[in-house]
Amino acid sequence: MRKGRNISKRWLLIALVASLSGCYPDESLNIPEKDNDVTLTELDEYIEEHFTKEYDMAIRYRYVDRYVATGERVTPPRLEVVRPMLDFIEKYWIDPYLEVTNGEVFFRGHVPPEIIFLGGFIYNPDGTVTLGSADAGSRITFTNVNAIDPEDLDWRELQLQTVYHEFAHTVHQRYKLPASFETITTAGYTSAGSWYNLTDAEALIRGFVSPYATSSPNEDFAETVAFYLFDPEFDAHFITLVEDCGTAECEAQNTGKEFIAEKLAAITGHYKKVTGIDLTELRNVIQSKL
Repeated sequence: MRKGRNISKRWLLIALVASLSGCYPDESLNIPEKDNDVTLTELDEYIEEHFTKEYDMAIRYRYVDRYVATGERVTPPRLEVVRPMLDFIEKYWIDPYLEVTNGEVFFRGHVPPEIIFLGGFIYNPDGTVTLGSADAGSRITFTNVNAIDPEDLDWRELQLQTVYHEFAHTVHQRYKLPASFETITTAGYTSAGSWYNLTDAEALIRGFVSPYATSSPNEDFAETVAFYLFDPEFDAHFITLVEDCGTAECEAQNTGKEFIAEKLAAITGHYKKVTGIDLTELRNVIQSKL
C-alpha cells in the first residue's frame, strides 16, 4: 500500500505509509461476483475480450465503495478516462512482459485477478492519502486515474512505481527473497512506523532507494525493482559512485550506493533463476517506451 500526506513533487513529498503487514494488510481473497444486473457497454465488451478472457483479469471501475475500507473517501473514475488508462497499463506494464524472454509465461501465471481504477486518491480518516495499493497479490488499485496524463512525469511515475512495486511482491511471495538479501543492510531498516521520518538522502546513505524501502526487506525488494524499472536515471541516482569525494556525506552516499548495487545484483540474479526473466532486458523495453 502506498500513502502520503501531501501530493506534490514525488521525490520530495510522496510518503508511503503501510499497515503492520506492509502492502498486504488483508491476506484473504474476496473477489465480488460479476455484476449481472449491469448492461454491458462497448467498453465492458472491450474489457471482457482484451483483459478478462485474455489474462483472466477483471477491470473494476464501478462501485468503488466495495474496494475501500470504512471511513475512506474516494472518487470514481470518469468514464472517458477508463479506456486511456487501460491503454496506459497495457503499454507500460503488460506489453513489456510480453516482449521479453519468458515474460509472457510469468505474467500470465502471476497477474492479479483484479485491477481497480479510482478517480482520485484515497483519503483516510487519519489524514493520510493512499496513492496506490495491492492486496495479497490478488488486486492492484490505481488511484488518481481522472488526472491521466502520460506526458506528466509525476503522474506517470506514480502509476508506474505503484504497479511495478506491487507486481514485484508476487516474486518474493512465491519464491522468497534472494539468499542473504535481508543481511545486506540489516542495520538500515527502520522501526515500525518510523520510515517516513527519513529523507531520500538519509535513505540513500543507509543503502536504500527510498525511505519506504527501509520499512522491511519485502518493501526494500519491491521498491528496488520498481525504481530500477521506471527511473531512467537509476544508475546516476543509486549506483554510480562520486569520484574524489570531499565530504563525509559524499563518502557515506557512495557506501550506500555500493549496498544498493549489491542488492540489485542479488535481485536480478534471483529474477533470472526463479522466473527466467532478465530484469535488465525488461527495464530496457520499458525505458524504450517512456
